[in-house]
Amino acid sequence: MTSKQRLAMLVAEFLGTFALASAVLAMLTGGGDLLQIATAAGFTLALMVLVIGPVSGAHINPAVTLGLWSTRQVETAQAVAYWVVQFLGGAAAWKLHDFLRDTPLPALGGGGYDPKVLVAEALGTLVFTFGIAVAVGRKYTGGQLAAAVGGSLFLGVLIAAELGSNAVLNPAVAVGIRSWNWTYAVAPLVGGVLGMNLYTGLF
Repeated sequence: MTSKQRLAMLVAEFLGTFALASAVLAMLTGGGDLLQIATAAGFTLALMVLVIGPVSGAHINPAVTLGLWSTRQVETAQAVAYWVVQFLGGAAAWKLHDFLRDTPLPALGGGGYDPKVLVAEALGTLVFTFGIAVAVGRKYTGGQLAAAVGGSLFLGVLIAAELGSNAVLNPAVAVGIRSWNWTYAVAPLVGGVLGMNLYTGLF
């Protein structure tokens, strides 16, 4: 792999995470309801799978990257590099929002540890990443892959929200929409590892 290809992968992950965080931000600040937010997130991710998937795999989520790393589908150096640019993409969406709207984005994360939110975020991410694992394992491509991944995020968001969390399922997007605390950072990572390994280990 050339240096240019490596750079393209990192730029793709940055832009994809920025786009996903920005789409969720747009729905939140525009007064979108749960169904609209879940639809926007799922559609954006599906689009990113089609647009940047051939370049970087369109993880655009540290939980997805960790899950794939835990099943030995991503090398350690690549996973760490992806994490860096994913968090930068989320932070860029937040800071651009503050700059363009000239109004600081309010914090949505609440307090630190919340066991109910932990379970909700982990379970939602488990469902989401299990769907990705199925799509990758069955070698879906093109629109079929995009629909499976985007639909899995849509379902995971609905489940997590129903159980009482902000249904972010993505630590980098949590930074981007300021729904950041210990629970929103760790729970998706746990769910991502469980979801990927559940499919890989049993199916």
